[in-house]
Amino acid sequence: MNGIYETRRVLVTGGTGSFGHTVAERMLGLGVAEVRILSRDEAKQDLMRYELADDRLRFYVGDVRDYQSVERATKDVDYVFHAAALKQVPSCEFFPMEAVRTNVNGSENVVRASEYNGVSSLVCLSTDKAVYPVNAMGMSKAMMEKVAHSHGLNNPTANTTVSCVRYGNVMYSRGSVIPLFIAQLKAGKPLTVTNPEMTRFMMSLDDSVGLVEFAFTNANQGDLFIRKAPACTIRDLAEAVCTLFGRRPDIEVIGTRHAEKVSEALASREELSRAIDMGEYFRIAADARDLNYSLYFDEGNVRQQEFADYDSHTVTRMGVEEIEQLLLTIPEVRAELQAAGRLVSEPS
Repeated sequence: MNGIYETRRVLVTGGTGSFGHTVAERMLGLGVAEVRILSRDEAKQDLMRYELADDRLRFYVGDVRDYQSVERATKDVDYVFHAAALKQVPSCEFFPMEAVRTNVNGSENVVRASEYNGVSSLVCLSTDKAVYPVNAMGMSKAMMEKVAHSHGLNNPTANTTVSCVRYGNVMYSRGSVIPLFIAQLKAGKPLTVTNPEMTRFMMSLDDSVGLVEFAFTNANQGDLFIRKAPACTIRDLAEAVCTLFGRRPDIEVIGTRHAEKVSEALASREELSRAIDMGEYFRIAADARDLNYSLYFDEGNVRQQEFADYDSHTVTRMGVEEIEQLLLTIPEVRAELQAAGRLVSEPS
């Protein structure tokens, strides 16, 4: 697989975030000629420069909201992974137009600049919150998907293949609940849970990055890729963390945050009716019908009623012991357990 990438240049927008950082590191491991990081944060760029210490890294200070920043960064690039976004649900509720400027307008800038500079493949990072969205973050991500999809509809001879990947909770990513739980345990505090019966998909960073790699090499114009994932309740996740650290579960219910769902869906029944099951992944092809409206009324999809949403309440649900085994695959969790004297050997 390395041979595919060894002459390629890759740009990662939002590359100093936990997800973008992992994508960049994986691309370097696959032997790419150059990895460019576009982000606004000089301090995080400097930290990443020292952490990875690889002369194939190039850093661009800029913002996806500014088209010129993106056009400059995409010049002579083969692949773009677009991870830059506002991702926190509560902050997007208070400042929805900021979510629009970054997640929608910024994404349009990335698509336009990629096409202008002849990028081969652009993969945009989306989220389960884009399915039946009830909050500003999910709505802006759903609109990002529409921006990506419209590129192919409006440019049938486009040079750049634009696709999306959709993921659930990425374990131990920045701002996620697992590092918060561990920090609360270390401080001797109860674990704060919004709603114990809330369910979420659980994915490792490695699995999520594998989905991006798959999209880079397999996407057709407008494709949406989803990696199948197990789910669990937040209560069981909290209990699994406590058990691993040898603590009795002490959980404080603080109530649902702004615009949170009880469950999340990675794919709607409407999408699954045209999806291809690829084993570990679903490939959802773009709806390529044109603006001939008679097609919508005369040729509807009669198969939609055969499908149910791919929802965290209805997929395979892990128990506490299964969650523990999944947590042990996360390097940061293992490091915390070793520091606490709770891990005597590496998992097989």
